Amino acid sequence: MAQRTRGYAHRVDLHADIADVWRSLIEPARLARWCAPQTRVDAREGGSYWMRLDASLTREAHIDVYLPPRRLRLIYMPLPELPAEDSVLVDDFLLHSEASAADEGGALTILRLLGSGIPEGKEWDPLYLRLRNGWERGLLRLKASLEPAAPAPAPKK
Repeated sequence: MAQRTRGYAHRVDLHADIADVWRSLIEPARLARWCAPQTRVDAREGGSYWMRLDASLTREAHIDVYLPPRRLRLIYMPLPELPAEDSVLVDDFLLHSEASAADEGGALTILRLLGSGIPEGKEWDPLYLRLRNGWERGLLRLKASLEPAAPAPAPKK
């Protein structure tokens, strides 16, 4: 019987140009601002993606799909501290650009992140929760790093 797996899906709407969002996914200096303090990226199909999230978690991935500025799919290497499984952990970033309303100004980029392949099982629960919640918080930091701050309200007279 095949191993059951689970995943997560996140969407964030960014009032930023799709090229800026894309660069924030592949340039180490930009990744450090919103995702991981230490990163290395060989940004090409067949390249590598490495992140040290903190002292206890490093993630290394193979770039399986690289279609600037629309899609980046990462296939992660097994984590030695977890049981060996037949499943493959994947993060798939999909970007779509739309015109935003005139009052919002500028471009609107929709970023979807689909994570998959995390085995069901108690030993995998901490990693699953960490990845799902970590990406959710990270994407909010990405939004904050790319969108202009709202203007301060005018003082009342």
